[in-house]
Amino acid sequence: MARIHPWTPTPKALMKISGLQTAGTPGDVDANLHELDAACRRARAEGAELLITTELFVTGYDIGDAVRDLARTDLLSPAREIAASHGIALVLGAPEHDVGACYNSAFFIDPAGAVLGRHRKNHLFGELDRRYFTPGDLPAPVIDYAGVRIAMLICYDVEFPENVRAAALAGADLVAVPTAQMQPYEFIAEHLLRVRAWENQIYIAYVNHDGDEGSLRYVGRSSIVSPSATVLDSVEHGNRLLFATVDPHTVRQARKANPYLTDLRPDLFTPSARATKDPSC
Repeated sequence: MARIHPWTPTPKALMKISGLQTAGTPGDVDANLHELDAACRRARAEGAELLITTELFVTGYDIGDAVRDLARTDLLSPAREIAASHGIALVLGAPEHDVGACYNSAFFIDPAGAVLGRHRKNHLFGELDRRYFTPGDLPAPVIDYAGVRIAMLICYDVEFPENVRAAALAGADLVAVPTAQMQPYEFIAEHLLRVRAWENQIYIAYVNHDGDEGSLRYVGRSSIVSPSATVLDSVEHGNRLLFATVDPHTVRQARKANPYLTDLRPDLFTPSARATKDPSC
């Protein structure tokens, strides 16, 4: 049994986060948990308080019908034990079975091993996603962890501006995005994330698979982006940990300097507003 570290959240100004870009081991839960354990050890040694994994990290993404079978097993307990043994929080990508449905999910696990939140991917991409998963029907949850407010989205979710805007309006400082982005969509990783961060004055951690899996070739290109659209750390290809520091004060200052959220006029985009006839016509 792993040693459990006591943990009490202490709000503070800064948080060092990490992301694990990896090819993983498709379909091999034990191998992926072993990699998670090693990554948590390295990240914690570097001072990180949160590790973000890829989409469906625990099982792999393009693994066929096996994803449904593995979703019915206990994937969270060993990951919770790993988090607790190293005293680090996790945003963990894993399939989830619930009441006859299978979800592509991300879980927030705190350094004591408690699950504080869950996001079910609410925008499914392509036939592969739709064949195996039911879409979630809730916006990104926002989790308070050690003074930082963290939202979770999954891959295609972040490509919808409404998702990130909703997280920002709910007070998130950081959006953590476990990802399985494949060719030929390199431009999403290279360009879109900086726009999302800028237009919402928010940190975004986009953590992707790399290498080949099933029919897919992943683009890698994981990054952590600041509210000013500055790339704080990135990697093109290979298995690597990314690191950056999240500062909620930076978010507040960015929103004062670039007040999209306060200047937004949501009344213009309601159904009643669209139906109103222009009086000049």
